[in-house]
Amino acid sequence: MADNSLSETLHVSSPDPVELEPVALAQALIRRPSVTPADAGAMAVLEEALTGLGFRCRRMRFGEIENLYARYGTAAPNLCFAGHTDVVPVGDEAAWTSGPFAGDIREGVLHGRGAVDMKGAVAAFAAAAARAIRAGEVKGSLSFLITGDEEGVATDGTVKVVEALLAEGEGVDHCVVGEPSSSARLGDMIKVGRRGSLNAWITVEGVQGHVAYPQRAANPIPVLVALLDKLSTHALDAGYPEFQPSNLEVVDLTVGNPATNVIPARAEARLNIRFNPNHTGQDLVDWLTAECATAEAGFGKGRVRLKTSVSGEAFYTAPGAFVEVVAGAVQAATGQTPELSTSGGTSDARFIRALCPVVEFGLVGTTMHKVDECAPVAEIKALTDAYAEIIRRYFAAFSG
Repeated sequence: MADNSLSETLHVSSPDPVELEPVALAQALIRRPSVTPADAGAMAVLEEALTGLGFRCRRMRFGEIENLYARYGTAAPNLCFAGHTDVVPVGDEAAWTSGPFAGDIREGVLHGRGAVDMKGAVAAFAAAAARAIRAGEVKGSLSFLITGDEEGVATDGTVKVVEALLAEGEGVDHCVVGEPSSSARLGDMIKVGRRGSLNAWITVEGVQGHVAYPQRAANPIPVLVALLDKLSTHALDAGYPEFQPSNLEVVDLTVGNPATNVIPARAEARLNIRFNPNHTGQDLVDWLTAECATAEAGFGKGRVRLKTSVSGEAFYTAPGAFVEVVAGAVQAATGQTPELSTSGGTSDARFIRALCPVVEFGLVGTTMHKVDECAPVAEIKALTDAYAEIIRRYFAAFSG
């Protein structure tokens, strides 16, 4: 697709130019191979489409990451859509039925990396925004907060944009994140919260020696194994209202000792804790620190080192007017009564919660991150209808 024909391709032929075709926009985004941290022109595709609708677009680059904040209108309330244009690597490209960045439509299904996660949703909300603007339904402001760093380490993406908007006093009242929240059918699930996530690295340093003379060495392996057993068998909690119990999982255990007659000097492990609002990240760090100190105290010749990183705190958007607007719109547009869920991994909603109440609603996520990622064209159009209904009901409920 030539750049100079992009606007003509994305806009539906009509007397009024502010009408976007969501599938064409999704194709244009997929055709930009924006594997984190590369942007590959994806942000420019979206910026051009939004500028054509009358949005004031602002690039916010941090490090090597492209971010975009775009706003239509200046008045409150401000309904924000948050999402990302970056995608995960394609894996074995030869295993794809067609090119992962071709954006092909076969038998009514759009194929390509990002079709589900989440260029399809970005395109759908842009088309829904165009529809709302066209109908004069935006009684306040609509905005987009789009990052190129959601699938990566997420240090120069949404978190930095949120910090900048807060420092500037930018008013954002509510937010919909377009993650693929639907489980089996479009509209069957909305995410209203997420558990927090903590990563930890534990290193036990002993003294290397000959296995026949253990008194001259200090084996770190039994110390680490005992510590991991104590941590993993500890019941963190029995759950929290609307949340499943917190869980700790050991995800890596490494010694790297090629010899059979050598006690190693070091053993390492990595673990992750997904935690509900019974805990904060710091509470869990303090607990891990204390347990590591106890293990070290019982290991006279060695040391136990701990490194931690909290990538997100648990949060919950309680039932109320905003959740009711979104759930009601989704039911009206899809015929599904959405489950209000806090399941799944983390998303950029963990950062946006600092700005405003946030929920997540998007496509069915069964093919995200897989070879031959795809989304039915009819589902993208139905998502556009649902987003348009959310916008309509939102301003009817929250504008003065």
